[in-house]
Amino acid sequence: MKEIRIHARAGQGAITTASLLGYAYFLKGMYPYAVPHFGAARMGAPMNAFVRVDSKPVRLRSQIYEPDYVIIVDPTLMRGFNCFSGLKENGTAIINSKEENLELPKLKPGQKAFLVPANEIALKTIGRPLGNTALLGGFCAATNELSLDVLFEAIKKRFADKIQEVNIEAAKQGFEFIKNKIKG
Repeated sequence: MKEIRIHARAGQGAITTASLLGYAYFLKGMYPYAVPHFGAARMGAPMNAFVRVDSKPVRLRSQIYEPDYVIIVDPTLMRGFNCFSGLKENGTAIINSKEENLELPKLKPGQKAFLVPANEIALKTIGRPLGNTALLGGFCAATNELSLDVLFEAIKKRFADKIQEVNIEAAKQGFEFIKNKIKG
């Protein structure tokens, strides 16, 4: 079983991110389970969303304490929370940030962290700083868990018309950003 924890603030699209990720895994032939977890129910409050995926139906419904992957939609959360808590030995974190000097916790051997300027990509492509699909494109590139084509299909199922097109472009740019980092 693979487990993914998404850190965001309420209103930043973490539930949509988990839903898209889960549906992409479903299209791949896996059994996903995506669920949000809220603290205070107000806009801007820290929250998590979780995705579990396996080759057989997922029955576990608890929070994720030892994720394989972490997606951090809002890097300011790293100041007050240990977003990397429990990240598995070979775990990967995808962080929405353009700051190369972003203070990351000390990573264990085998762990990786990738910064994606997802909000900037979203501003250029979508016109709003909602970098979730760019982060998912980065997730595909960094983890090789999903192909970009499968992610595009999930985006097509969720969005229509122009919104679909700009989100696909954001995902593509997030993917290319990470692929270029890995090569370079």
